[in-house]
Amino acid sequence: MTTKAKILLVEDDLSMGFLLTEFLEDNGFEVKLCRDGESGWVTFRRNHFDLCILDVMMPHMDGFTLAQHCRKQNAHIPLLFLTARSLKEDKIKGFDLGAEDYITKPFDEDELLCRIKVLLRRHHCQTPSVSQRFPIGQYVFDYSRQELSYQDDIWRLTETENEVLKLLCQHQNQILRRDEAVEKIYGKKDYFLGRSFDVFISKLRKMLQHDANVSIDNVFRVGFILNIQTGKMLD
Repeated sequence: MTTKAKILLVEDDLSMGFLLTEFLEDNGFEVKLCRDGESGWVTFRRNHFDLCILDVMMPHMDGFTLAQHCRKQNAHIPLLFLTARSLKEDKIKGFDLGAEDYITKPFDEDELLCRIKVLLRRHHCQTPSVSQRFPIGQYVFDYSRQELSYQDDIWRLTETENEVLKLLCQHQNQILRRDEAVEKIYGKKDYFLGRSFDVFISKLRKMLQHDANVSIDNVFRVGFILNIQTGKMLD
């Protein structure tokens, strides 16, 4: 990237916040640090950011609520949660809100840096100059615009939804292995990342439910298949 990526860091622990800010700036990022969710939301609305790093437990507005607000304003902003708790429910909730990744405190700074670079690389690579359109029964999926359309309805997809649906389309009527898909989406294999992947599969199923000839079917302990009955496919 020719310009510095801008990161919004919302962390109520000042010591942690200052250390992370210094570390990220030393690694070439521009960082804006906020101490609570409300100030983070104000800052997010007034500025452009390439990535948000959100602490979960914060005063005034927690990280989950802040993530919901951010997603409503920018459906494509990559979100990464910092959490002091390793509860499965918290991680699943974060992924359900559209977070691309999480990291549990205490964490290794180099691991955090690696995850940030993966998210930003994926985000910036998703602006191809040539439109990539996939017919899905009566739907049309435009990967380059992150749009799924059905008749007069258009859904704007998140970064991760966009990537998951592209993989399914590339394996249309074939098995998409879950472990391989998780590694392609997130850059590694992990139980909670696998659960996140399942959440996005569920969201896409709901979007595709209007065409009875289209389904995302489970293959037990293996993965998923985007099944499209050819009688309803678009030319």
